[in-house]
Amino acid sequence: MNMLLIKKAQKQDTDAFIQLIEENKTALYKVAKSYLKNEEDIADAMQDTVLSAFEHIGELRSVTFFKTWLTRILINHCNDIIRKQSRMVAMEEAEEPAGSLIESDYEFYDLLRELPEKDRTVFLLYYGEGFNTREISEMMGWNENTVKSRLQRGRKKLEQAVSF
Repeated sequence: MNMLLIKKAQKQDTDAFIQLIEENKTALYKVAKSYLKNEEDIADAMQDTVLSAFEHIGELRSVTFFKTWLTRILINHCNDIIRKQSRMVAMEEAEEPAGSLIESDYEFYDLLRELPEKDRTVFLLYYGEGFNTREISEMMGWNENTVKSRLQRGRKKLEQAVSF
C-alpha cells in the first residue's frame, strides 16, 4: 500500500483517492460478494463505501490501516443492506458474475460454500485478502480468539468436504 498516496488522499487529493480505490476494488468486490446475493446490492455497498471513505478519510488515524479501515466500512454497508432486506442471503443462491472471476477463484468460492456465512467471510479475509487474525477481529468486532476458532473449525469442515 502506498502510504504517500493515502496521505495525499487525506489532504483531499481526489486523484490519489481514486487511485487507492482502483487498487482495492477487486478486494472490496470479493468481500461484498461474500455478504450479498446480487450484483446490484454489491454495487450499492461498494458505492456507499467509496462515498463514506472519501468523506471520512481525514479521520483515518494510521495510514497503515487504510485497507482494514476501508474493508470495515464495506462490511458495515453490507450489513446495512442485509438488515434493510431483513433476511440473510445464503451463498448457494448467489449468482456468479460471468467472466469476473478466474478459475482458481471459482474453486475457492466452491469450497467456501461448505462454510456458514460468518466463517466464509473470515476465510475470505484471511486467505483471499491476506488480513491477519487481529485485523479481522477488528473488522468484525470480535475477539481475536473467535476469529482463530472460526478458522480452525472451518479448516476441519473443509478437510472433511475435500476428502469425500
